[in-house]
Amino acid sequence: MNQEKVYQMDFARIYQLLLDKACKKGRTKEETDQVICWLTGYTPAQLEEMAERKVYYGDFFRNAPGMNENRHLVKGVVCGVRVESVEDPLMRDIRILDKMIDELAKGKSMDKILRR
Repeated sequence: MNQEKVYQMDFARIYQLLLDKACKKGRTKEETDQVICWLTGYTPAQLEEMAERKVYYGDFFRNAPGMNENRHLVKGVVCGVRVESVEDPLMRDIRILDKMIDELAKGKSMDKILRR
């Protein structure tokens, strides 16, 4: 899929897919939100607000209050793509979130997911 298409996707739709993926595997909405907030710097209230209005996925990341400085510690493959080798910084951040939600769904502890 072309990057611009990904950036133009509706955040609320992607957020619901991320929630479904984690919750289907026994994780909670609160855990999913914690991962997203850790990465982006949004508060849970801000995250809810973003999910309720029309926000493009790319803008969700571009306007993040503070991307976590430790996100570079997230490594591995998600959807056949090695996260750390993605050249475009915005797409890399999107892939990092995908990887973190995968780890959540696979049952990793929050300490490991949040790179503590």
